[in-house]
Amino acid sequence: MTMMPLYSIASDNGLTTVPSSFGLPETVSRLEALLKEKGVTLFARIDHQSQAVKAGLTLKGSQLLIFGNPKMGNPLMKAVPTSAIDLPMKALVWEDADGKVWLSYNRPDFLKQRHGLGDDLLKPFVPLGTLLEKATKK
Repeated sequence: MTMMPLYSIASDNGLTTVPSSFGLPETVSRLEALLKEKGVTLFARIDHQSQAVKAGLTLKGSQLLIFGNPKMGNPLMKAVPTSAIDLPMKALVWEDADGKVWLSYNRPDFLKQRHGLGDDLLKPFVPLGTLLEKATKK
């Protein structure tokens, strides 16, 4: 049985990390499809592993999806301009040393704490975790 790496749970860093029932490519594809279905714009997909290979290095699978909806993010950035450092939202699909695939993302309460955002501004972001985690489940 693969255990979650200790460094990921050692402190409350605002991240939620959940295991995926699928391989990395399928998890990423499922996540992209769910975002599209909900009308969320995928701004970028960064394949860290392929970039490492291009540099002559090795790295387990790791893909960062950057996504958002300006109608959701704009009110946060207007209220607290520094929140733009964490927007658009991101989800990291990554593979551990044993080949297990995980999905990590920032929790809305992390944004609240980090930027002093009110609950009213974060309300649209609360269902995000459920949506993202749906990509990891059969």
